[in-house]
Amino acid sequence: MPKIEMYTKAFCPYCTRAEALLRSKGATFEDVDITMGGPRRAEMLQRANGRSTVPQIFIDGRHIGGSDDLAALDRSGELDALIAG
Repeated sequence: MPKIEMYTKAFCPYCTRAEALLRSKGATFEDVDITMGGPRRAEMLQRANGRSTVPQIFIDGRHIGGSDDLAALDRSGELDALIAG
């Protein structure tokens, strides 16, 4: 299974939606909480080319984007292939 990383903040409905979609697919992921900012937020900004909204999702190091981007991949059928490895 590929490594899935998701940068999130507490009480973020978009983060919750993305988490639910990944869980519905049986995928496991690393939740990187950046609620309080710090070095992990700076890391996300660098990896996501300056995108500061959450969630920011990466699958095997590939930047997927946010919740809407993840949902679009699911609708197109590409998400299943990505999380299958």
